[in-house]
Amino acid sequence: MSWEDILKRNKGGRGRTRKKGKARKKRKKASRKKDACYNKVRSRYKKWPSAYASGALVRCRKVGAKNWGNKSKKKK
Repeated sequence: MSWEDILKRNKGGRGRTRKKGKARKKRKKASRKKDACYNKVRSRYKKWPSAYASGALVRCRKVGAKNWGNKSKKKK
């Protein structure tokens, strides 16, 4: 096999460029900091991810991390 044949075969290059792109995206996602709601909800639920935990995360983000999980006091 000559170098020309090898270059022609690899010219399509399926896989090489895509793998690098995916690896970069994964690194960027992993390096992102999680918000306060994520940490609060994650600590309360043993099974992650689950429907209950995802719902709790959404509810926490609606009211804010400071207010989530605090029960309101009823007036008599």
